[in-house]
Amino acid sequence: MKSIDHNQSFAFPAIGAEVLFGFGVLQRLPEKVAELDGKRVLIVTDKGVNAAGIVDQVIEVLTEAWIPAVVFDEVPQDSGSKTVERAVDVLRAENCNLIVGVGGGSSLDAAKAVAFGATNPPPVVQYAGLNKLEQPGLPVIAIPTTAGTGSEVSYWSVMTDDESQVKIGIGGALVFPRVALADPALTLSLPPFLTATTGMDALTHAIESYTNLSYQPISAALTYRAIELIGDFLVRAVQDGADREARYGMLLGSLLAGMGINPTRLGIAHALAMPLGSWQLKIAHGTGNAVLLPHVMTFNLEGNPTLYADVARALGVGDADPLTASHIAIARVRAINAEIGIPASLSALGLAEAMIPRVCAEAIKSSNIVVNPRLCTQADLEAICRAAL
Repeated sequence: MKSIDHNQSFAFPAIGAEVLFGFGVLQRLPEKVAELDGKRVLIVTDKGVNAAGIVDQVIEVLTEAWIPAVVFDEVPQDSGSKTVERAVDVLRAENCNLIVGVGGGSSLDAAKAVAFGATNPPPVVQYAGLNKLEQPGLPVIAIPTTAGTGSEVSYWSVMTDDESQVKIGIGGALVFPRVALADPALTLSLPPFLTATTGMDALTHAIESYTNLSYQPISAALTYRAIELIGDFLVRAVQDGADREARYGMLLGSLLAGMGINPTRLGIAHALAMPLGSWQLKIAHGTGNAVLLPHVMTFNLEGNPTLYADVARALGVGDADPLTASHIAIARVRAINAEIGIPASLSALGLAEAMIPRVCAEAIKSSNIVVNPRLCTQADLEAICRAAL
């Protein structure tokens, strides 16, 4: 890892979520609902998680403690502002005072948005950006079923503005869940391709945070360990979903990366992934990040090869000179993509040459651009997208 700079000053924000981690921690849900004075719970999830029986497990645990719950399972793959508004209406109609988010990033982000949407004047999209919320939201308990976004420990809620069809982020300390209840058992049934794409999202979080201009030692410690864990366990988790050690390692890696990105932001891959998930494209966030990551690393290499050499060491693929090791790291990311079945190109996901200027015009506005380790223009973004076609 990068040596300590004794002249550096930095801040690491308090994590607003209490973290409970490990096999079986779902059983502690009633205890945490009671601590937060939850009287009636709104479960925010998607139909896939509901059909998989995971919501039934959550309801069973709550029912045993005599805690009533209402299910809202209308969250789509990429949650939108209208979905959040409908869920807020259900919450109010059912007199719920606590939200339990169950699922992947879209469901957890939607749960957080419902919480602050219930206490702040509408529309929720007016709070896009950082620290624009006026009031704290209702308490949220976030229960991830994927090892991907780290949304359970993130102070961002990402959604599509359904009027403009552009993805936005609403962030700040008031967005944090109150409890992150991370039980690897709930990820055991995740299908291989979703395991692959969400896992690559977590790896992209870790690598972009570790190598960007906001590098700081606490975040770096979290994200370096996340890279190690994901490098060790992602392929195993895809190949054998019942591998409990791999599922544990992946969920822990995702959570550590989610913590690490709060003070640092990310980089070009995430700047591009937001508009790639907008409009008619709707490229799944993790898939877009996975395809882009090796191309972004190649572009960024000259920005800080020493940190990319660290990435190679964390992935367990070499300890050469910085430039050589950086190329080895890129090759390893490409190899992981191939091993776990990630599509080889953005064109395979629906991106056409004609769409690239619009995507990049939106991406260049991202705050992730300014912390990228190499100066980046819109023309550079377009070149990266064309290389990934």
